[in-house]
Amino acid sequence: MFKRVLVPLAEGFEEIEALFPVDLLRRAEIEVVIAGLNTQNVKSAHGIIVTADTTLDKVTGNFDGVLLHGGNPGTQNLAASTLVSELIKQYFQQGKLIAAICGAPAGVVYPTGILKDKRATGFPGAEKRFGKDTIFVLAPVVVDGNILTSRGVGTAHAFGLAVIAYLLGNEKRDEISQRTLFPE
Repeated sequence: MFKRVLVPLAEGFEEIEALFPVDLLRRAEIEVVIAGLNTQNVKSAHGIIVTADTTLDKVTGNFDGVLLHGGNPGTQNLAASTLVSELIKQYFQQGKLIAAICGAPAGVVYPTGILKDKRATGFPGAEKRFGKDTIFVLAPVVVDGNILTSRGVGTAHAFGLAVIAYLLGNEKRDEISQRTLFPE
């Protein structure tokens, strides 16, 4: 069962929230395409430069989902991108996975309108940025339909495993969990 996930990477991204899930997905043999928002060489929130596979404007092909990182100012940079907003809305309408961590659920996904009457989580304090039409849940990972949200750096492993479970099932999630020594 071949799966593909798109990871837009914006300047100021949180390294662990973006790259830890990418690592786990690739271990699960999910094809991950990292697409720099404006350039292939993207600087993280802590000054690490990562070379993306491509840029977002050059991405082609079908994907089963999108994974959105947090980080400051990474979340704001994702939120400012019309291309990212349109991608989220399109994927949601097509029933594809929208996975967001840290500040991305409230800062990037919520403004698109797709979290209406949905359960979601995010970085502490993010619940204030959700409208009354979103149900904030204090949990490491929350799945509601095709939307998967997570809290932050400390939940990045659980987040990546939840994406694997969503796309490939619990058996593959458990395999990767065991291989990475993550008790669940």
